[in-house]
Amino acid sequence: MDKKRVLIIRLSSLGDVIFNLPLANVMKSNGYEVTWLVGEKGIDVVKNNPAVDEAILVPIEKWKKQSLWKNLPEYIKIIKHLRSEKFDIALDTHMLLKSLIWTAFCGANRRIISKSAREFSILGGNEFIDKISLDFNTHVIKNYLKYAEYLGLNTSTIEVSLPPASEASIKKVDELLKDINKDKPVIAIAPATTWPAKHWNKDNWKELIAKISDDYTLIFTGTSRDNELINYISEGKHLNIAGQTNIPELAEVFRRCDLVLSLDSGSTHLAWASQKPKIISIFCCTPTGLYAPIGPSDKYVAVSGHIPCQPCHKRRCRLKENQNQCTLLPTADEVLSAVHNLLPPGASKE
Repeated sequence: MDKKRVLIIRLSSLGDVIFNLPLANVMKSNGYEVTWLVGEKGIDVVKNNPAVDEAILVPIEKWKKQSLWKNLPEYIKIIKHLRSEKFDIALDTHMLLKSLIWTAFCGANRRIISKSAREFSILGGNEFIDKISLDFNTHVIKNYLKYAEYLGLNTSTIEVSLPPASEASIKKVDELLKDINKDKPVIAIAPATTWPAKHWNKDNWKELIAKISDDYTLIFTGTSRDNELINYISEGKHLNIAGQTNIPELAEVFRRCDLVLSLDSGSTHLAWASQKPKIISIFCCTPTGLYAPIGPSDKYVAVSGHIPCQPCHKRRCRLKENQNQCTLLPTADEVLSAVHNLLPPGASKE
């Protein structure tokens, strides 16, 4: 009997693509042939992933810079390719306008989408799962796994995978990290993300880093845009490789670390998907129950403040006074305590 063919439509962002990897693993482990329609931000964690048979790139970021008419031929070419694949099932977990056309015209017999879909994207489906919970204590991964549950599949085990590191990535990271002190526990610090309201206060970062500098080897990661922040909080000390790694190389950096210290960000989710380092994630405006790494408490810890409006899950603070006060919490000492509990100074190297 031929395998059933499933198309997962989840275009971006990096974190949301990673949160869909357990869904792909469930489909793959139950005998489905998995194809994934993905944008530039997620292609590096989908292409060559053991849970995915084929990754189809939708170059969203490139298209944003060009006119509709210039993009149209490539758009049509991708649709023709999708239709030629003759999918049995399409799962639209993106659930926004940008996924509507792909879902509607992919050619799958069953096009499944949640009743929570927005921006008219529900019109692309012909089967509907219940609305996805807005409960801040229900992890987003479990929401995406409802697509598999709808198909009668067991989702009790959450599995995640990344593509294996290439020789080029390993060689690049060997060079980047060649001079670090490996006699002390190694911590990667990714202090920036996209939403300003998810950023922990820079002076909190500076205080924390001063308190852990002597006991740990620190590596700063991020994009080139983060260098001003990193230079401020690190005072120009320690290894800074921000802007020098792509996604596969950054994943390999995280595999070399004992701990990753970050925010609710793509870096945190990538570190979790690598399954190697311990992780401390600092949450400001977003809910830990929705986005914190899933796993044992002696490996993954999420730290947040406890002010009445937190978490609000809003891109912009709605308060008229004391705006973004959640970015001041937790305190540096609270995060320091989490670091010492998870990775004590002088901890033996694995």
